[in-house]
Amino acid sequence: MLEQTPRRFPLRGTIRLNRAGDIWHKPAFSAVAAIAVPDAALLATDRLDLALYTSAGALCALYGHARPYAARARTLAGVVLGMATGVGVALTASALTGSVALLVVVAALLAAAQKTLCDAFRTGPPGSIVLTFVSSTACFVPQRPADVPWHIGLVLACGAFAWLICMAPGLVRPHGPERIATARALEAAARLLRADAEAAPRARHSVLVFTGAARAELRRATGRRRAEALAGLEALLVRAESASAGRSDAHAEAELYDTWARDLRKGRALPGDVTGGVSPGVSPSGGPTALDRLRPGSPLLPVGVRVLAGGTLAGWAAQAVGIGHPYWAVVTAASVLQANSVLSWQRAVQRVLGNFLGLLLFTALLPVARTGALAMVLLSVAFQFGAEALIARSYALATVCVTPMSLLLGEFAGSHPAGRLVSDRWADTLVGAVIGLLACALVTDRRSADRVDAAVGRVTEARATALALLDAPHSAHEAGRARDRLATALVEMREAADAAAGEWRRRTLPHERVERAERDGHHTLAALVRSLATAAA
Repeated sequence: MLEQTPRRFPLRGTIRLNRAGDIWHKPAFSAVAAIAVPDAALLATDRLDLALYTSAGALCALYGHARPYAARARTLAGVVLGMATGVGVALTASALTGSVALLVVVAALLAAAQKTLCDAFRTGPPGSIVLTFVSSTACFVPQRPADVPWHIGLVLACGAFAWLICMAPGLVRPHGPERIATARALEAAARLLRADAEAAPRARHSVLVFTGAARAELRRATGRRRAEALAGLEALLVRAESASAGRSDAHAEAELYDTWARDLRKGRALPGDVTGGVSPGVSPSGGPTALDRLRPGSPLLPVGVRVLAGGTLAGWAAQAVGIGHPYWAVVTAASVLQANSVLSWQRAVQRVLGNFLGLLLFTALLPVARTGALAMVLLSVAFQFGAEALIARSYALATVCVTPMSLLLGEFAGSHPAGRLVSDRWADTLVGAVIGLLACALVTDRRSADRVDAAVGRVTEARATALALLDAPHSAHEAGRARDRLATALVEMREAADAAAGEWRRRTLPHERVERAERDGHHTLAALVRSLATAAA
């Protein structure tokens, strides 16, 4: 049965502050360094008009900081190539046509492709929005065909510089990302041990998410020496997973996990009683690939269609009302559109509020920025740092910094009337947010409930396999594979249920089946973890 009444779109909690990200300083300082050096060169040569292209490459330094260095190298290379491709398409379109309506379509197509591909390849924060901001802006920069290769070359050169900056810490702490991922799993386990009955289900899910993510990073280890160096981390993950089984000494165990997590983050030696206890159950598990996530029926495809429809309509609406920067409306619509309607509503509120405060800040600091090119560069770098420092705490607060930073980037090529600049940005924000939400209403994900049914079925099958395994003699290798399959199925089921619950129109969800499958699945998973912990002892 299709529910016709819309979901409730709450304001409560939309603006709340979250905990600061544990590695926020890494993308923040990396991006500042990657941007400051090219900006200094442009400032010295009086060519700040090229800042869009150098910044495009430098902003790639925001990606990949949670990944091991081998995987980070590949991710960053893909992001740099994706950025250069998006900018190249945008500049070519700008050089070939002056039609604003057509350029809006190009910007929206790029935004939809970037959103879909970034989600499919799981590039991680900040997702597609940085790529979309740069490529949408580039669509409306006056361009000559002969200059396009030169400008793309600047993007690639600064992207290569950003790649070097992000890879440099590997010379000092080659296993730092894996240790941090393991520390997160231990901290999640400590929170579960301290959780009350109401908070326990979410805390248990969090343990699965963080241990699964950490184990995925460890599996990317290549070479015998590297695998041996990380063996103790796998044993710590087994200990973290054991929190789901419950313990009589929960408080003391939670304190121990927190201590281990602090030691991991500070680069200290692993605990002596676990360094030799790698779980024999670890085995490579080929999860869904990027191509699998792009197959028909994927939840990524409706979001991509929403971005295309919302971005196009927002840009055309901005053009129709005479706004001078329609690409801002495209970017706003793309940033508003999230995995479901409720998340999109929350992002729209955050975006509007953040832009309003950011415009006030830009207006206040504009006289300072126009004292000289150096002041503009310093302010833009400071705003970039502020955005990264605040993004984990609140998207709205981060937008307060992003708004003046993006406006200053436009000022590098020449000054614009302040009143028109601010009014255009505010109007584009409202148009983009409203039409983005309209796109959510028009393009509904009608298969969201079907995905929940399928996810429940996968959990049931994985649990049945695990129970059969536990009832018969089995190896730690077999238990490890069963654990991985069941844990992955539980995470995917919870994600599918949460995503479907936020859709404003959908078939009634099987809440009781989900809760029962989740409860039984966690009980079986705890038994598997106890089996592995015994084997590793």
